[in-house]
Amino acid sequence: QVQLVESGGGLVQAGGSLRLSCAASGGTFSRYTMAWFRQTPGKEREFVAAINWSGREAYYATAVEGRFTISRDNAKNAMYLQMNSLKPEDTAVYYCAKQINPFGGTRLGPNQYNTRGQGTQVTVSS
Repeated sequence: QVQLVESGGGLVQAGGSLRLSCAASGGTFSRYTMAWFRQTPGKEREFVAAINWSGREAYYATAVEGRFTISRDNAKNAMYLQMNSLKPEDTAVYYCAKQINPFGGTRLGPNQYNTRGQGTQVTVSS
């Protein structure tokens, strides 16, 4: 069973940058498409970005495209989210998640992800 642990969140001013990390253990990380989601109180979980199992394909939500970059290092069982030009509306708890089935595409819906970490808080001040 894969376990995921996020880190790298924090408080940053608008326009600043943060890099989130997701460490995976206990499974075959390199076979699975991974994603970042975010959630704020009272709102549904929101898709942020996904990267396929090989790292060659990425897909972004419109709200973050051009500002965020998702990447992975299968040798280290790790995934990253580089967040630049942060805005107050990016404030949320960010989660990494693993798809249910191996070798999936990057545009599958949230119900295709069955494992996530505990989250890391990102707060962007104006």
